[in-house]
Amino acid sequence: MSEQNLVFPARVLRGAGVIHQLGEICRELGQRALLIGGHQALKAVEPQVRTQLADAEVALVGCEWFGGETSLTQIARLGELAMALRADVIIATGGGKSLDTCKAVGAECNIPVITLPTIAATCSAVTPLSIRYDDNGNFHDIFPLHQAPAAVIIDSELLALAPLRWLAAGLGDTLAKWYEFRAVSQRHPALDANARSSLAHSHICYEIIAAHGPKAVEAVRKNLPDHHLDQVLDVIFTFAGLTSLMSNGAHAAAAHAIYEGFTFCDKTREFGHGLLVGYGNLCLLALENRSDEELLHEMALAHKCGVPLSLQEIAGLTEEELEVIVRESVHAPDMENMAEPVTVEALYQAIARVEALAAQR
Repeated sequence: MSEQNLVFPARVLRGAGVIHQLGEICRELGQRALLIGGHQALKAVEPQVRTQLADAEVALVGCEWFGGETSLTQIARLGELAMALRADVIIATGGGKSLDTCKAVGAECNIPVITLPTIAATCSAVTPLSIRYDDNGNFHDIFPLHQAPAAVIIDSELLALAPLRWLAAGLGDTLAKWYEFRAVSQRHPALDANARSSLAHSHICYEIIAAHGPKAVEAVRKNLPDHHLDQVLDVIFTFAGLTSLMSNGAHAAAAHAIYEGFTFCDKTREFGHGLLVGYGNLCLLALENRSDEELLHEMALAHKCGVPLSLQEIAGLTEEELEVIVRESVHAPDMENMAEPVTVEALYQAIARVEALAAQR
């Protein structure tokens, strides 16, 4: 049997109001907590975090912005801060980049991390890896970690208050679990137990989003958590995370490669990981030469979930900017997991087909 170490979150709390268990969880991990997150996330959760920690007699030793990028510079800065403040536990809040930064800090400093996502844009809250960038936001690497979060707090009341585009990003990113794993399986068949588990979880992600995604979008429009949102949050965080954790190797393909290409353009870099992956899903289907009927069906689902269907919905790009995106996408490591080699010409043709079908709609 080949060696594979599976690293899971120790605890996942889910549902409306589970943030109220934060103090108790922190007390089990240490007496000195450092809160790190994005500006909006800190504004949204700091009062509740302070109350929870005070009630649990845990000291809040600092409240710090994560720095804007999951870069080696920011990880090193925050690691030095955590050690200087003698933090026993890091509370990571915000979106994917903030959570990935904090997870990397925790792993390097051997400090447990509690993730408290304020947007449901990726599965970063549960995964033992960090996607790192340079200080300018260009994709650098995917960095595996030796520890997963000590606890994950998925509070649907908090997440229902986030801007709708971030739920749409989470839906786009999670749909990719199925589209990409299916594509990867053409080259790397899912034969062993873990790979088959990943394939099954990725299909569950797709089925739940197809059934509940559009209604979850409506719940967030009304800022009211409901059963549909809970179902979707389960797949965005837990089942998408399991898909990645159990994959035993490659699980991303063209959709994430195209996202990585988008990070090399100033106009598109900050549009949103999952939204760009969601557009990449459609290009992946075109690269696989799937039928117009299937593409239009998946476009309809993407549209109901708030995922962009055309480049114009993302940004007005010049020919030179698109050329950079296409070139970097084709050379991204994830593109190598496609069943057939993808050339610059093939990706241009796939994009053109997606654009034409989007215009038909």
